[in-house]
Amino acid sequence: MRKILIVDDEMEMRQLLRLYLMQNYETSEAEDGYQALEKIRKDDYDLMILDIMMPHMDGWQTIEEVRKISDLPIIFLTAKGSTEDKVNGFSTGADDYLVKPFEEAELMARIEALLRRTKPSSSKDEIIRYNGLILDISAREVIYDSQKINLTQTEYDLLDILIHHRGKALSREQLVEHIWGLDFIGEDRTVDSHVKNLREKLQKAGFDKTHLKTVWGIGYKAE
Repeated sequence: MRKILIVDDEMEMRQLLRLYLMQNYETSEAEDGYQALEKIRKDDYDLMILDIMMPHMDGWQTIEEVRKISDLPIIFLTAKGSTEDKVNGFSTGADDYLVKPFEEAELMARIEALLRRTKPSSSKDEIIRYNGLILDISAREVIYDSQKINLTQTEYDLLDILIHHRGKALSREQLVEHIWGLDFIGEDRTVDSHVKNLREKLQKAGFDKTHLKTVWGIGYKAE
């Protein structure tokens, strides 16, 4: 059974989420970022649901620390619902963002969609090479100049899709459909934040980020 870590300072919210998830997932809980980091260092999880407004270490600080050690899929579940907050959430490395109050069905759909994307590929030995980048499909790893580039699940999926369709301009709507599915509830501009993060990480590793081009008025493409 896949394991989900619930991080929220409100006991009632943790209990509610556990009730929603217990039929399909094994759950563990943390009441702040420090506890979450301790659990992640000791155990393996398939996904984390993370609140933002918490004492001691808030969600922004928590995801920053988690991303130093793990590409664990993360869904922000928070009462902070402004566009600026959502952009910040994706910029800090979240894979999805859901605002409280929320519907159980929507949360479950987002969890299931994200976990589907992170299942190991059936193409055990497939390796994709692109301008010096190496994508190990079975391991879901990206390597450049002999160093691994730590991408979130969403950043990896974006890179994978763009490279598989190299030379073709993909609209934001197409990218959303590929990654989140037709039932995605949100803004297609979410893609822009993830592409920005992806380019920055590739550039930091020495890769020429201009290979991933913006097609104005449409979306993006890999040259």
